[in-house]
Amino acid sequence: MRWAPTAGERSRLRRAAATDFRFDSPERIFISRKGGVASNVVTRRDAGVPARVCVTNAKGGTGKTTVAINVAGALNRRGRDVLLVDLDPQGNATEGLGLQEAYDAAPPTLFDALTDRCHREALDDVVISHPEMDVVPSNIDMLGAERELTVADLVARAKAGGVAADPTALSELAVNVTPDGVSGPHALDALDRALVGLDREYDYVVVDSPPFYGKLTDTGIYAARNVLVPALAEATSERAVELLVDQVTALEAQADIAVETLGVVANRVETTREDEEMLAWFDAVFADDPVWEVRKRVALQRAFSAGESLFEYDDSVDMTEVFLDVATSLDEQFGFAHPPEIPT
Repeated sequence: MRWAPTAGERSRLRRAAATDFRFDSPERIFISRKGGVASNVVTRRDAGVPARVCVTNAKGGTGKTTVAINVAGALNRRGRDVLLVDLDPQGNATEGLGLQEAYDAAPPTLFDALTDRCHREALDDVVISHPEMDVVPSNIDMLGAERELTVADLVARAKAGGVAADPTALSELAVNVTPDGVSGPHALDALDRALVGLDREYDYVVVDSPPFYGKLTDTGIYAARNVLVPALAEATSERAVELLVDQVTALEAQADIAVETLGVVANRVETTREDEEMLAWFDAVFADDPVWEVRKRVALQRAFSAGESLFEYDDSVDMTEVFLDVATSLDEQFGFAHPPEIPT
């Protein structure tokens, strides 16, 4: 993942955007600003293995969950079998898909699959069917997952000699973590292991990450190795993107992996100069990746409240074309053939 520009470069980009300011490009509403497909297209999955996408941005209020649900809905509309994993302890995606009862369900839950080696294959029991996709819902127990995964990572590093501490003593700080249950130089592979154990076959796994930086988010990015970045077209997104790049860079170094950027979804875009300048900034920072514009639409919130994506709620809304463009780009980046015949 590339580094973000320096402060001086950001100022230059914003000045350049202001010089070339215009609103006379209606086609932007419907397609990526760069044609919808990344210029560095590669196949980011092994043949026969689901493509994994982590929708992530630690800045709250970016519409991350709305993007995750509607990208999954668009992939479904293109005939793909999709599993959405709600990794957020607040359970926003679970709520946005009308699965509130699952949030209070008894174990086993996603929490158990992530933190207890005896339940690593429990994800099959957690999956819930939704008309548009399968869902691994979040659960109230996930409020303790960040602590468990942090302790597990410390135990792994202590066992590997990277932390001067007793693994057994560290494990006593957690509920499910034991020294015997942690292997390897880190414990970032909890979700990856759980997904590998699934009996069901999917084309895509879409992970909705928490709106904060920590081990849960690291676990989601580690499992996916591909990130889709939702962001608001406002100045605060600059710092959020920089922090995301810092986190991903640190994760790549710790886990010895490479993380690819699939694109940026600029969310709730309005017709203002600030929005236009920020869109130019996204274009410059993510020069090799598509940047999509999702305009502010009341229907997106109404669809969320109805427990479905925009495609089920009202597919006549113009923003469905943007999400279909995202789905088309993902298919091409992951090397999928043309979609199967879609039932009408």
